[in-house]
Amino acid sequence: MIDRTRLAQLHAAEETTFRELHPRSAELAARAHGSLLAGVPMPWMTRWPGAFPVFVDHAEGARLVDVDGVSYVDLCLGDTGAMTGHALPQITEAITARAGRGVTTMLPGEDAVWVGEELARRFGLPAWQLAMSATDANRFVLRFARHLTGRPRVAVMDWCYHGTVDESLAVLDGDRVVPRPGALGPQVDVAVTTAVVPFNDLDALDRRLAQGDVACLLMEPALTNIGIVLPEEGYLAGVREITRRHGVLLINDETHTMCAGPGGATRAWDLEPDLIVVGKAIAGGIPAAAYGMTAEIAARLAGPMLGHEIDVAGVGGTLTGNPLATAAIRATLSSCLREEDFAGAVPLAERFTAGVAGVIEAAGLPWHVQRLGCRAEYWFCPPPRDGAAAASAVDEEIEAFFHLWALNRGVLLTPFHNMALFSPAHTEADVDRHTEVFAGAVEALTA
Repeated sequence: MIDRTRLAQLHAAEETTFRELHPRSAELAARAHGSLLAGVPMPWMTRWPGAFPVFVDHAEGARLVDVDGVSYVDLCLGDTGAMTGHALPQITEAITARAGRGVTTMLPGEDAVWVGEELARRFGLPAWQLAMSATDANRFVLRFARHLTGRPRVAVMDWCYHGTVDESLAVLDGDRVVPRPGALGPQVDVAVTTAVVPFNDLDALDRRLAQGDVACLLMEPALTNIGIVLPEEGYLAGVREITRRHGVLLINDETHTMCAGPGGATRAWDLEPDLIVVGKAIAGGIPAAAYGMTAEIAARLAGPMLGHEIDVAGVGGTLTGNPLATAAIRATLSSCLREEDFAGAVPLAERFTAGVAGVIEAAGLPWHVQRLGCRAEYWFCPPPRDGAAAASAVDEEIEAFFHLWALNRGVLLTPFHNMALFSPAHTEADVDRHTEVFAGAVEALTA
């Protein structure tokens, strides 16, 4: 239904506008290529729309301002890292005070105890450890699972994402497990380390786990990093029954699905995982993550944890659990990401969903908008039920156009697919501005 010639013409016009709006970013981008690989500090920063990345000056609340003085409604929020909103005073005060008293000591402090207690209260699992990132936390729990079960493989969902964990960068090609497209230099053949099953397919999960070689299933309760794919009715209960029957540990990665509520989808949907991983949002933007486990697993790990060689167990990191991180987590969880905060953010995501759905319906397009808690996302297709369907539905040309159109009109979406995340700092006017911009893009494409 989209005229691709018109789409290309509109995109070219938006690229011209982008360059006109961002001369200082263009200068910095050219300079960055002299010392930074691809001109950015992290490779995925090349995914932003436009001929070069926009360079940030400052961010506060739900607003971001670039070096050219352009202000944006920030619907990316650091891809969940700033889910609380930017530069919250209580978090700034906590980390400033901690920085003046030392930021890393390799010893625990009182904040760490508070953090463990609060995570246990929120997520319902009693024993916790900290990590620097959710990627690290996932690596650690996979090691624990293999150690506890004596089984060599881990299972993941097709087209999942769990950070840069090698075992998770795998997809299905027919019946074969192969590296996910884009994975650079896999250290081993992922077919050796990993079993892959489609999301929302209990029969496939049962068949694969019945082989008896899988230690754990690492999954998001809802897929988020290939776009939001929600679980079908009864699916997650079925996953729990199947994993228990086959002696497979169930790990919920709540790094993104924490948008479902203060205790993530685990608490919101009354799930019963053996382990949980959380990251990004819990420290208000300071690098930190955590993983929790049942009392049974904690008891089984107590012996190895006290071993003389635990420092070379493949679990750790000198800066992990540092006082700056624990102070930031305490300040964040004591004042943000609470029931009252989600009570403000979720209705904004509902309003966003309704606005986008209304535009799609009025235009008669076979598109869809999906919501998970305070996160929402639109698809340029009907809703997919698994990761492979989501991946095959990606339309890079249309996505690039919509992202650039929004950016040029002061709305910042997450660079990966079409996600919007809401915090208590956002307003209904912010939501309505996106709806207006989205409608303008649809009208330009379909006129």
